[in-house]
Amino acid sequence: MEDTIKILIYIHAFFGGLGLITGIGSILVKKGSLAHKKMGKLFVIGMLTSSLVSMPISCIPNHENAFLFLIGLFTIYLVLVGKRALTFKTKDKATSIDKIISGSMLLCALIMITMGIFGLINNTSMATLYLFFGGFGLSLSFKDFIFYKNPKKQKNAWLISHLSKMLGALIASITAFIVAGLGISNLIAWTLPTLLGTIYIVYWIRKMKPKKV
Repeated sequence: MEDTIKILIYIHAFFGGLGLITGIGSILVKKGSLAHKKMGKLFVIGMLTSSLVSMPISCIPNHENAFLFLIGLFTIYLVLVGKRALTFKTKDKATSIDKIISGSMLLCALIMITMGIFGLINNTSMATLYLFFGGFGLSLSFKDFIFYKNPKKQKNAWLISHLSKMLGALIASITAFIVAGLGISNLIAWTLPTLLGTIYIVYWIRKMKPKKV
């Protein structure tokens, strides 16, 4: 069993590394270029595979970790919604699949917040992280449903959704590298990449919004 777990961890790490490298690369190259699109595809493959593999690992005896399981779901949500946001360039209505993905994140976020509240009551070390990422996920999923009501209300709304979700997934990859790769597992290591990444996302969102005349 342990040999199988090691193989799964190596697969998880390999595709996580692929996601990290191609994610950073896609930021550095020109947006919309062939290189950006190719690295974007590899980023999606890397992040989805890494997250999917991490979930069964977090359920195996002696490796159980409910938080990492939920973070895996969170990352999958970010990648899927970020990828599907591109379809709103031509469509003007959200499909059932769009709503199911965001609805699943909404449920996941509520579970994380609930676990965080119980964690505070029982004074557990993971309580703050559950609340932090649960609240973040709740905010993102709410914004999804607001966007789905009228995708064409704001110019480039689909691009803003794509950018914010993909950068969010990259932040998850960077966080995983710091925590798992470098072995730094404290509150700052878990939350600082998200806080700094959010500032960067807000910068790009404001830059893309149409300027008022």
